[in-house]
Formats: sequence, C-alpha cells, structure tokens
Amino acid sequence: MRELSLLLLYLTSWEEEGLPEGFKRSWKGYPFEVLDALSADDLIRGGHRSKSVYLTENGVNEAKQLIKKYLNDDQYIDR
Repeated sequence: MRELSLLLLYLTSWEEEGLPEGFKRSWKGYPFEVLDALSADDLIRGGHRSKSVYLTENGVNEAKQLIKKYLNDDQYIDR
C-alpha cells in the first residue's frame, strides 16, 4: 500500500511556489499509517494539520521508479 500511495501522491501532485524546485505538493487523502510511514522514510513532509504534503527529492525519485515498475510508461516521469 505504501508504494501505491506514493505513486498516487506523485501522479496527483503539482509544483507550488515557495518550495524548492522539483518538490511537489499533493493532497493527503490516504490512511494516516501510510502517510506516517512515508514521512518516516523522508519521502514526504507536512504537518498533521495541513491538508496536503509535499514529496521530498527522495520521494519524487522513488515515485519515478514506481512509474517504471507499475506503469511502464515514461510520459508520467517528467510531469
């Protein structure tokens, strides 16, 4: 569930002003235990009160690997 949640966070993400380039923000409508695990692995960051999280550089890189693994489609990698 962790991998697919990270993949979905990436695929539904957007770039936002005020974050370092390449960081992407996404709504966090996923089970808290999954979000906590992704946060513990430093793949996402964000407060518990916010409605969104952002993917760290490691999170973006791992999500791109998951695209190759599950989707086998490069069109989503450079979104």
